[in-house]
Amino acid sequence: MSTHDHENGHAHPTDAGTEAWHRKLHHTGHDQLSEETAQTKGMRRYEAISGKRNGSRKIWMGQNRVGPGMVSADHHHGEAETGIYVVSGHPVFVFLEDGDERCIETGPGDYVYVPPFVPHREENPSPDEEAVVVLARSTQEGIVVNLPSLRAEVPELDELIAELADETS
Repeated sequence: MSTHDHENGHAHPTDAGTEAWHRKLHHTGHDQLSEETAQTKGMRRYEAISGKRNGSRKIWMGQNRVGPGMVSADHHHGEAETGIYVVSGHPVFVFLEDGDERCIETGPGDYVYVPPFVPHREENPSPDEEAVVVLARSTQEGIVVNLPSLRAEVPELDELIAELADETS
């Protein structure tokens, strides 16, 4: 049995069964974000939480900035599910639905879900306001696969769609 000390001086005994509960929390300040993560032309991603930075095992988090009038390259995030929270600006998320481009216009406080392997891009139609979003992904590291277009072949997406169809039939 070992003892775990809190900053306020209280000590609590721990044993092997509770030691895992007492792992260190990790803090990344807003000024400590790293650009050392996968990038896509037309935007800048900043990593806050990842396996390499904080030892996370099932999540990646960061921030994305799209400058005024910028359009990102088309891309997907592999097997990662991505949750997006719009902090500021009015980014537009573009993807294909039944072969046609579809746009989701967003604003501060909105959320967007991007399924695994789905090609998309971000656009910032504002001529003078940067768009800032917080990203959360279901993988340990930030996966980015840049594509020549939204219509690029993504075999993994076809496999996933077939797998989901099998589950519902």
